[in-house]
Amino acid sequence: MPIAKQYRIYYLAQSISIIAAAFDISWFFMGLENFSVTVLRNFIVKVITLICIFTFVKSEGDLTNYILILSLSLLIGNVTLFPNLQRYISRPIIKELRVWQHFRPALLLFIPQVATQIYLVVNKTMLGSMTSVQSAGYFDQSDKMIKMVLAIVTATGTVMLPHVASAFANKEYRKILRYLYKSFDFVTVVSVPMAFGLAAISPKFVPLFFSSKFIEVIPLMMIESIVILLIAWSNVIGTQYLLPTKQVRLYTNSVVWGAVVNIIANIPLIIWWGAMGTAFATVLSELIVTGYQVLAIREQVNYKQLFLETPKYLTGGLLMFISILGLNKFLSVSWFSISIEVFVGILVYCVLLIVFRAKIVNAARGLISK
Repeated sequence: MPIAKQYRIYYLAQSISIIAAAFDISWFFMGLENFSVTVLRNFIVKVITLICIFTFVKSEGDLTNYILILSLSLLIGNVTLFPNLQRYISRPIIKELRVWQHFRPALLLFIPQVATQIYLVVNKTMLGSMTSVQSAGYFDQSDKMIKMVLAIVTATGTVMLPHVASAFANKEYRKILRYLYKSFDFVTVVSVPMAFGLAAISPKFVPLFFSSKFIEVIPLMMIESIVILLIAWSNVIGTQYLLPTKQVRLYTNSVVWGAVVNIIANIPLIIWWGAMGTAFATVLSELIVTGYQVLAIREQVNYKQLFLETPKYLTGGLLMFISILGLNKFLSVSWFSISIEVFVGILVYCVLLIVFRAKIVNAARGLISK
């Protein structure tokens, strides 16, 4: 393909990330609930990466340098975790390893990961092939901002998974459900204002952060912000509940269906609306994943308790969204204006939670009083 030849040097630079993935052992420390090692590593690597970007990336011609810095930082960051293994494991005895015993469970976990990557990457690939590289670039920038916000929301999955797995191993089933309800409530109260807030400030944020050349990103970000809430929910149900309770098949089915719907929906939607169609297809696929998981656990959970506070959060988020859009008409495009909108949005949302007597408010007061 002409496009593949044109960007061959970039593919080669990014291929280092594939090698880096083979050295990723962060899951080991997460399983031991030793998060300090990975957090410290990530912080140091990201600081060094930022310094390298400002040092070696000066113009558009330095794109290869930029890709190499990101890829190498990922590889170096993963390799630096290996010295910490000495505290936990010794040299393995090859004859005593039971590789095939763990092959099938690992394969079952591998399938949803492949499916997830397919519908994460296929959007941009199909968009670039069917329309233009520019359209794929606009969608990619929107997608990156959404994923950055999601990293904050889905961080609870990394923390909660070992706790739920431990409770399941000890047959503490009530404790598992208690974890599920609390975690679901927490991610909802956090993800709702993030989704509505990002959508509301995007008209001012995009031209300031990306420049006026990326105005097309605004509607994409407003549409795609919906997935922040959907992925937050699927992260709790899938990653924090289905996987640690050994319901991998249900998790796999949800992700595979999401990938299938995404590919099928992309074709007509891209033809009709280009990058906007890809954003709609992304929302639809995440809706399928989340909807499947919610239905899959219908006999295991109490829906009323699971979604007890959700209407309050959604109402608060919607009114916050309307208030920020109202401010948009009177404020100029500047970082100061965005700061005002963020402050007002947080204030409105928090006040509404108090007015609606959301239980999370009492929980927060209890923590403060301690």
